[in-house]
Amino acid sequence: MATELNNETFQKEVLDYKEGPVLVDFHAPWCGPCQMMGPIIDELGSEVEGSGIKVFKVDVDAQQELAQKFGVMSIPTLIIFKDGKPKETMMGVQQKENLKSMLEANK
Repeated sequence: MATELNNETFQKEVLDYKEGPVLVDFHAPWCGPCQMMGPIIDELGSEVEGSGIKVFKVDVDAQQELAQKFGVMSIPTLIIFKDGKPKETMMGVQQKENLKSMLEANK
């Protein structure tokens, strides 16, 4: 299950994390494609638990500052961070295996 982050937890969990890649799903509860991505993100988060890879969610309505900071213009937007920096950005619904491959490539 992917944990929801806010402005305070984002710094510690994503930007300060140096052990591996971090996938962040920028979403909103009212967004249809985001609702399709939700279970995929949760499943992926469970699968990679303990591997050094982390998976989180950010509600763009509740965390507008974070969405603006990373240029999120449409949702869902998924960003892979490595050593606190954005490395890959994907928009729209993504396949779990594709996300997993991209995370492994950024290890």
